[in-house]
Formats: sequence, structure tokens, C-alpha cells
Amino acid sequence: MEELTLKLTLNEVNLILTGLGNMPYIQVSELIQKIQSQAKEQLNTSHQQKQ
Repeated sequence: MEELTLKLTLNEVNLILTGLGNMPYIQVSELIQKIQSQAKEQLNTSHQQKQ
């Protein structure tokens, strides 16, 4: 499957996660985990570069 790279603010990502949280768990659990994992990785990298 073809992948896309999106640039979103942290607030926008949280809004998307909130919306997904209102959907049936079985449909969105993997997507939520994927978003959280990628965001955590990027935020960790960002914080390390600032130090």
C-alpha cells in the first residue's frame, strides 16, 4: 500500500485522535497506535535535537 507523509501540528494530531476515539475500537485501534508511535518517535527526536 502506498504511504503518505503529512505535516500536522500536535493539536491537529490530538484532534484526529479524539475523533478516532469516538469510533468503534476494532476499526481504529491499529491506526491510533500507528499515529501515536510515529508521533512519539518524532517528538523524542525533536526534544533531543533541542538539548
